[in-house]
Amino acid sequence: MRAADIALLAELYRDLHQHPELSFAETRTAAIVADHLRGLSFRVTEGVGGTGVVGVLERGAGPTVLLRADMDALPVREETRLPYASTATAITPDGQQVPVMHACGHDMHTTALLGALAELASQQDWQGRIVAVFQPAEEKGAGARAMVDDGLFERFGMPDVVLGQHVAPLPAGTIGLRTGPAFAASDGLHVTLFGRGGHGSRPETTVDPIVLAASVIMRLQTIVSRELAGTDTAVLTIGSVHAGETGNIIPDAAHLRLSIRTFDTTVRARVLAAVDRIVRGEAATAGADRTPLVESLHSFPAVVNDAAATARVRGLFDDVLEDAVLVDPGVVTGSEDVGVLAYASGAPCVYWLLGGSDPALFAGLESEADIAARVAELPSNHSPLFAPVVTPTLTVGIDALTTAARGWLRSTSLLV
Repeated sequence: MRAADIALLAELYRDLHQHPELSFAETRTAAIVADHLRGLSFRVTEGVGGTGVVGVLERGAGPTVLLRADMDALPVREETRLPYASTATAITPDGQQVPVMHACGHDMHTTALLGALAELASQQDWQGRIVAVFQPAEEKGAGARAMVDDGLFERFGMPDVVLGQHVAPLPAGTIGLRTGPAFAASDGLHVTLFGRGGHGSRPETTVDPIVLAASVIMRLQTIVSRELAGTDTAVLTIGSVHAGETGNIIPDAAHLRLSIRTFDTTVRARVLAAVDRIVRGEAATAGADRTPLVESLHSFPAVVNDAAATARVRGLFDDVLEDAVLVDPGVVTGSEDVGVLAYASGAPCVYWLLGGSDPALFAGLESEADIAARVAELPSNHSPLFAPVVTPTLTVGIDALTTAARGWLRSTSLLV
């Protein structure tokens, strides 16, 4: 890709970074994406699954390659002090005004995919179909499912492969690719603990849901440490606790929000059953009058990279991306709903990490242990300080998507 084209894409990235939008509110981003796709002669459909955009480019008989990028941002106040830092705010569905930031790099995903599509559209030596999926609401774990439920595959066809990438604080120029489970399954739960409210001076007349919540929180921490084998992997985090409005009133209820990450379906079932058992048991012990309510906020599967397809992509990266460093990053306990697209279509999935940290920060480091230690020191995804270096992150991301897609599209240079 020409330097001038990269410069324009870099400006687009900075614009998207400066104008982030929350899940299912990505209207400006979607409009920009749709406009770029039309300029590349893609057939464009907007509003798929809410604010999703699908672009299709078809050139004769051949495989269908689904390339996916997510578009949404997070309710985070940016602290990077970059000249293109976000100062945007948004109103949430419950009426709260919050700061908004691309703290997970979805602006990089969107820009890199647009760059790869421009490259593929300019190349005339392939046959097949490219289905470009620009997905909303990955941060809610709901966007992929919304697009599938809106007829993604019925309307645009079943893919032969699902491809995508996620920026991470690895050195820019590094690609992290592994076979098998790559990103964890995610379950979000809302637990409501019902007490019996009253005056803060007379706790004996109440069932205090705050004390109950404290017991539940401590007990939940024993699931991973005492109910799973040391060889099993799971993460259980209570990220939100809310009860009461003032100090002298014991409230009627307490609310907890849980995040659960697992890789194995049996482990997942065991953790969810343990949460339900502990919540109910602690409520009974506290003498609560009402059974607690455990509600699912979202649930989506692990991202599992198909062995044969991953080997194919790894070989392509080794052959074509001469300047990229290919590593196995190990399993990622973070989650990604791109796996929904693979499960729903039955297509093999290959999803990799794209390094986004300034390579100068790793100067002089040679061992994997030293590099891993430096990565752990850097701002990670969801941090208010997270900011991928634009180059070479963008160029490597474009080249990786283009190379992987070409591995499935039928090359006309081989036809006679």
